Amino acid sequence: MVIYLSPSPPSHSTSIIKLSSNSKRPISDSSIRLKTHFSKSLLSPSFTSSNVKLTTKKHFLHDKRKRVDFRTCAIGGFDYGSFEGPQSVLEAAAVLTAIIVVHESGHFLAASLQGIHVSKFAVGFGPILAKFNAKNVEYSIRAFPLGGFVGFPDNDPDSDIPVDDVNLLKNRPILDRIIVVSAGVIANVIFALVIIFVQVIAVGLPVQEIFPGVNVPEVRPFSAASRDGLLSGDVILEVNGNKFLKPGPNSVSEVVDAIKSNPKKYVLLKVKRGGQDFDIRVTPDENFDGTGKIGVQLAPNIKLSKVRPKNVVEAVTYTAKEFWGLSSNVFDGLKQTFLNFSQSASKVSGPVAIIAVGAEVARSNIDGLYQFAAILNINLAIINLLPLPALDGGTLALILVEAARGGRKLPLEVEQRIMSSGVMLVLILGLYLIIRDTLNLDFFKEIL
Repeated sequence: MVIYLSPSPPSHSTSIIKLSSNSKRPISDSSIRLKTHFSKSLLSPSFTSSNVKLTTKKHFLHDKRKRVDFRTCAIGGFDYGSFEGPQSVLEAAAVLTAIIVVHESGHFLAASLQGIHVSKFAVGFGPILAKFNAKNVEYSIRAFPLGGFVGFPDNDPDSDIPVDDVNLLKNRPILDRIIVVSAGVIANVIFALVIIFVQVIAVGLPVQEIFPGVNVPEVRPFSAASRDGLLSGDVILEVNGNKFLKPGPNSVSEVVDAIKSNPKKYVLLKVKRGGQDFDIRVTPDENFDGTGKIGVQLAPNIKLSKVRPKNVVEAVTYTAKEFWGLSSNVFDGLKQTFLNFSQSASKVSGPVAIIAVGAEVARSNIDGLYQFAAILNINLAIINLLPLPALDGGTLALILVEAARGGRKLPLEVEQRIMSSGVMLVLILGLYLIIRDTLNLDFFKEIL
């Protein structure tokens, strides 16, 4: 999910939220006018390959045990989106909408409290579906769910506010504008902290202990694994005689690699079932790209529990550690995305995919919505600080350039070109992703 913010005409601040922590089960104005907008659109990278889909579950330990991640791998044909259960879809959509509203409210409040004129507050882009006016501000819900924006009348030809009004955003001192531009990010950070604190108090934080082996939560009927005797609940201890060097996500990857690299050739698995250990020979079927698949879901062999604070001080400590842990993972994920952009660009997803993942989380366990919401907020905040056109960071960069020029602004036409190009790119990409992600839903796949 991406959010962009820009105080130059016509701008849409767009926010991209990268779902570096998604899971099946949780632990964790379309017309270009001369108006100033702070806005966001929703994009999100997911992790999918032709044979293996990784849905990452983050567990953060706040006691003496080490913080770890674990990834659940579905081999052969797991998709993110069936949208089963209208309640879970509504819950995920509500979370996403709340995050957008919080971000835009940050800009709105920062401007209003300083006496800066605001003309619009919108959720979505494009044609207006519903609106009302209050205190010279138009509040609206729009057709395309790509985010939202706050509009300022600075360069609106229809505005009756004099162009030299000191309370127009463009006429305010640099510090005032920096506060307004940064307020959306700050609002999302505060919201993430509040969500985590509520999670700590209400349900506690998930803690995991990792044991040797790889768990098999699911075996698909009529798959190679089912045919050769592997059962749900089995624990794989060895692959082709090789013990796992250490428990954790790498163990899952080792099993996946062994299966993918041996289509139509047997793979010897040492399996623990109940209290007994025995060998099973599994012959992977060949996938369309020549790799092997056996039709199972894999996960690290872990035991989950909850840790809850004994007092407010401990709750605050847990919240800070969890926030730092989630933020570190988001930073790492974004870093890998940019370092391997040519490979990761095709894995960017939009609001449809985000809601699909969120619905999956909500169906499994309401606890997961806490981390789902916190991660989206953190992604939104971090992405918006990037110095890219139409992002909050891009707007901040222009303001800093102005400060470096001794208060002399860049020519209006230059700012317009920079921001407009970024806005159009984001809108086009967002609409493309909505269409693509919608067609990738199981419902549409079955129809097509």
